[in-house]
Parts: sequence; C-alpha cells; structure tokens
Amino acid sequence: MESALHNLEGKKVGTVKLPESIFGLRWNADLVKQVADSILSSRRKNVAHTKTRGEVRGGGRKPWQQKGTGRARHGSTRSPIWVGGGVTHGPRNDKNFERTVSKSMRVKALYTILAQKNRDGEILFVDALSLPEGKTRAAVKALKNFEHVFSKRKNALAIALSANNTDAKKAFGNLGNVEVLEARNLDPITLLQYKYLMIENPERALGALPKMKKTRNQNVKA
Repeated sequence: MESALHNLEGKKVGTVKLPESIFGLRWNADLVKQVADSILSSRRKNVAHTKTRGEVRGGGRKPWQQKGTGRARHGSTRSPIWVGGGVTHGPRNDKNFERTVSKSMRVKALYTILAQKNRDGEILFVDALSLPEGKTRAAVKALKNFEHVFSKRKNALAIALSANNTDAKKAFGNLGNVEVLEARNLDPITLLQYKYLMIENPERALGALPKMKKTRNQNVKA
C-alpha cells in the first residue's frame, strides 16, 4: 500500500509505503466509540457540586411539634422537600468518572481511525516542515498550497511531527484550526476532532506511533 508524498509547495516528490497492519484495518465503529467515551470520561473535570441535607447549614430544630398541628410531620427544614434544603442525588465533585480500556484497544482504535482517514483522502504526507524562524506567514503560505484541503474556512488540521520541531509549533501556534503535536502523542480524540491530518516525514512518524501487541489468534485486518 502506497500514498503520494508531497513537499510544502504542494508538489508530489515521491511515494511512501504504508504499513498494512495500520492502514489495512477495517472501520470498527463500536471499538472507536468505546475508546473515545473512555478517554473523554477520564478527562472529565468535576465542577458541579450540591450539598446533601447533612451539609446544608441550619435545620437543627424541629420546625413544629410532631402531633396536634394538623400539618404534616417534619423533622428539619433542611429536608430535600423544603426550599433551601439539601439536594437528593445531585452532582458531586467527588464522583469518579475515570474509565479504563486496555492499551491494545486504544492503539487499535487509533490505527482504525488512521486507516479510515486514509481511505477518505484526509491524510497528507509531507517530506519535511521547514519553516524558518517559525513565522506564521510561512505557515499560512504552506497551507495555501493544499487548497483542496483548506477550501473551507472551518476545515481543521492536525499536524503529526516525526520529532520535536519548535519552529513548526511556533509557526502554526497562532492558527486556531491547526493543532501541532508529535506523532508519538497522537490519540483517537485528536483524530476525531480534526478533519485532516498532515504527517511529516511519514516513515519516521509512523514508526513512532504506539505499538499494538500481536496475539496468536489476532488478525490485523479484523
């Protein structure tokens, strides 16, 4: 399996051989959703917090005597059925939303999304990102060479670097619809958030992706 390799001027300069173990996988929506839900849930920050009847201030005295008033019996004005009382089953900031999936599932979901993006023509392979002095003007000029990708203003791009590139991060840092990270830090959520993916120095970048352990009964095309 091969794909075209371009330079920053948008010209084809060769081809890149894509590993079948990654780009030959079929789409697996159930796996991708399970892994994505797990990651998003683990990243969730607990902010909302309600107090129970035991935490609300006041309500220590019985509002009226138990019998003889003709009204319903109550033991505290901080009961959940009273205005200003505690909250029953409300959100709590001590709740743990962390969810875990195995590393093999997470890696396979990453590979599955990469394979589907490649089939949809949403991955660009470039030989190098040479942006002197990290100028944003040079970054915008480079992106204009790929008009088929950025024909719409809302099209977002993730750039996977083969290694740390300070100039590239600085050049693209002012562009709100572009995310720059190293290929070894790619995760399923990033690939789902950004429509297009640009991989710099693909042979080295793809080699830096997390590896998936193979088992005896595992079929990489499954």
